[in-house]
Amino acid sequence: MKPLVIFIGFVLISLISSAQDVTGLVKKVKTRLDRVNDYVAEGRMKTDVAFIKAPAGKVKIFFKKPNKFKLKRDGGISILPRGGVSVNMSSLLTSESYTAFSAGESQINGTTVKVIKLLPSAENSDVVLTTLYIDEANLLIRKASTTTRENGTYDMEMSYGKYAEYGLPDKVVFSFNTKDYKVPKGITLEYETGEKPAADKLKNKKGRIEINYTAYTINKGVSDKEFL
Repeated sequence: MKPLVIFIGFVLISLISSAQDVTGLVKKVKTRLDRVNDYVAEGRMKTDVAFIKAPAGKVKIFFKKPNKFKLKRDGGISILPRGGVSVNMSSLLTSESYTAFSAGESQINGTTVKVIKLLPSAENSDVVLTTLYIDEANLLIRKASTTTRENGTYDMEMSYGKYAEYGLPDKVVFSFNTKDYKVPKGITLEYETGEKPAADKLKNKKGRIEINYTAYTINKGVSDKEFL
């Protein structure tokens, strides 16, 4: 009986130690992101959503702590799913009310990453589960997958360069399933066939939004009016 008790004890200690390690890693990543109080970013957005006409165009993105985020597109609309996760890293870690679990390691474009699952503590949270793929050596989130109650699952994959020290990507690829797509209120879309396709035709189709950032202005102040 004693060997079994000792074995269970070792297992529990190992699990607790692992949870502490991954929680510590997430906090280190958050500390880097917390250096950014606000930013204004410029870039170019390409949208590939089934049946929707959406030419590439310039965008301007505004962020302000703790969770204000707005994307403005020149000469067109911003086609981001309503109620979904914004293409912004800080939005993933605004709350510390979660339990972190290690899910091993993986590879993202040749980089070894730690896979960490975040389970929200709040019962009424719209987010059910977030999976982070963290480049531990550089404290960067290379990929994130978030499952919500109302809007399906959203994936983000990030590439870094000039602004990596702030945890800000040079490129974000945001993907989602079109069957969960909810058009922002007050927006009318132009469809390739002239009319909105039937829901069954959207099932299991992937929507993809790519933003390539050309410049960031960081911690210079952003007016609240930009988010109205």
